[in-house]
Amino acid sequence: EVQLVESGGDLVQPGGSLRLACAASGFTFSSTRMSWVRQAPGKGLEWVSTISTGGVSTYYSDDVKGRFTISRDNAQATLYLQMNSLKIEDTGVYICATGDLRWNVRSDYRGQGTQVTVSA
Repeated sequence: EVQLVESGGDLVQPGGSLRLACAASGFTFSSTRMSWVRQAPGKGLEWVSTISTGGVSTYYSDDVKGRFTISRDNAQATLYLQMNSLKIEDTGVYICATGDLRWNVRSDYRGQGTQVTVSA
């Protein structure tokens, strides 16, 4: 059974940082491209970032480029998202998902998400 379990979400002030993690199991993590998507209150899913299987290639939406860093540890089957210089508009549920979701946010598998709230 495929499982994706996110953690690390929290309430943070604007300008702050958070590091999200996603523990994966039930599939060959090291052979799977992975993505982060997010859902702001009252809005649909939005692609945030994608990483290649080996971690060499990374991709970011224009909204987060330069502030967020995606990474992975294939030995631990864990995906990460380092978020710096957080803005109020970054508030939402952050979800890890299998696949390259740059053009279509629908994924075969995704987790339940972790809440990130950016507020003064």
